[in-house]
Amino acid sequence: MYQRMLNSFASGMRVAVPGIIHDFNPLSQTASVQVAIRERIIDGELQQHWVDIPLLLDVPVVLPRAGGFVLTMPVRPGDECLVVFADMCIDAWFSSGGVQNQIERRRHDLSDGLAIMGAWSQPRVVANYSTTAAQLRSEDGSVSISLGPVAIDINAPTVRINGQVINP
Repeated sequence: MYQRMLNSFASGMRVAVPGIIHDFNPLSQTASVQVAIRERIIDGELQQHWVDIPLLLDVPVVLPRAGGFVLTMPVRPGDECLVVFADMCIDAWFSSGGVQNQIERRRHDLSDGLAIMGAWSQPRVVANYSTTAAQLRSEDGSVSISLGPVAIDINAPTVRINGQVINP
């Protein structure tokens, strides 16, 4: 009986799970995300089934941002991410910012996910990963900016510089 109670409680607790972007809205900067792991449920006859978790809608997308700057990326369907579920309802904070009261008393709910871009599975590892430089690059490596210990390398078919170039 206690094990069933614990299993029931644990099955409702959401913390983090890998996801796959279904679509992205650049205006609201939210995504629809398909959870990438099926959930095992046991029905009333103690039969187990694997079920897809429903598509998560209007999930805020997390990108590196601080100090008045943000690193944006072209989020596309099929991109992988990590969905983290907030401890409390995020609706009021998300719509108004600042410190807000909870609109609903819910915890670790599927509707309170945040999609952190950048997590990936082994089939999508980065080829030719640099162990000597920090890089901003395309996945295939055809376009890159590498910050190495003694040089900055820019590789692209076209490089545009707007503004005045000043040499010290």
